[in-house]
Amino acid sequence: MASLGSAGRLIRFARSSIGVNVGWRSTAAAFAQTVTPEVQENRKPKTGILMLNMGGPEKLEDVHDFLLRLFMDTDLMKLPVQNKLGPFIAKRRTPKIQEQYSKIGGGSPIKHWTSMQGEGMVRLLDRMSPETAPHKFYIGFRYVHPLTEEAIEEMEKDGVERAVAFTQYPQYSCSTTGSSLNAIYRYYSNRGERPKMSWSVIDRWPTHPLLVECFAEHVINELLKFPEEKRDDVVILFSAHSLPLAVVNRGDPYPQEVGATVQRVMERLGHCNPYRLVWQSRVGPMPWLGPQTDEVIKGLCERGKKNILLVPIAFTSDHIETLHELDIEYGQLLGEECGVENIRRAESLNGNPLFMKALADLVQSHLKSKELCSRQLTLRCPLCTNPVCAETKSFFANQKLP
Repeated sequence: MASLGSAGRLIRFARSSIGVNVGWRSTAAAFAQTVTPEVQENRKPKTGILMLNMGGPEKLEDVHDFLLRLFMDTDLMKLPVQNKLGPFIAKRRTPKIQEQYSKIGGGSPIKHWTSMQGEGMVRLLDRMSPETAPHKFYIGFRYVHPLTEEAIEEMEKDGVERAVAFTQYPQYSCSTTGSSLNAIYRYYSNRGERPKMSWSVIDRWPTHPLLVECFAEHVINELLKFPEEKRDDVVILFSAHSLPLAVVNRGDPYPQEVGATVQRVMERLGHCNPYRLVWQSRVGPMPWLGPQTDEVIKGLCERGKKNILLVPIAFTSDHIETLHELDIEYGQLLGEECGVENIRRAESLNGNPLFMKALADLVQSHLKSKELCSRQLTLRCPLCTNPVCAETKSFFANQKLP
């Protein structure tokens, strides 16, 4: 029989969350009825929210172009003779990555989830912040359509007055959010034009209370699916995309911000179970931030810890790193190889109405603050090697709000 410690805390958390989450969800549902998509499309937006993300290929035939843009992105990685090596690597890896996507339905669902989240967010914002309405969301992916540059063109065409670059990575890294912000700067720099819109940026939000609440809720939902007598023995592995140590050692803030999210989530859960922060998706021979998720699963099993919960803590929507790497490579194949008793994954935030409320709250608070960006964004990594970062930071820090 399970001890009262962990089981009791789980039950108390679930009960304490019912009132909060039902309240947020009923509010979100009510707001969702205020504006139909058709009406939103026909209104001139006053505030445009550009949802920045890496993106993912929706079809197998999109995989090559996705990889080509990725391996040609010098903000993400530096390769020798990149204009030749990048295309070579993209072509070589395309069949393998296509095979992986074929196993998760033939493409990435990230655009689907981003669209759903954006629709929920702007419907809430129109009611929460009428002075900045109408609001319209735009999707700006780095490596697949709609590309960041295409989204900016659409915003300019729509006559947006106030533009918010809203990263969908809660924790900042120069290789993810930084790359997307550099793309915005380059768009205007390459054209020699000043923006017609007033820009500001939400560049990180690792400890936002509603984000923490969403993650905690999804952890609880999955923990309760373990056999009751095993719940106290479950080890929670918070898994985030790793970074090359060369990037970390330049001063990239990503590891500490991911750690901050994990700490807040476990505080919300009352430290109900033992846990570790682990890292996934290492590529190539260079040293990466560790320990790696698969190696930790093996190590835990060798030490008799065979009930494991995987939590994608740096991803808010399902994509290949959750659906294939965590679910298939680790949850199915590696789990069977190691002899785990129970291994599960917490669902990504995806269509959770509370998460849409988190997004709306972040934008509303940002608009009210009249801040152009966080204080952290204005500080370059102490050992930064990319001069475009300085130009991008200056671009956003010197915008003029209406």
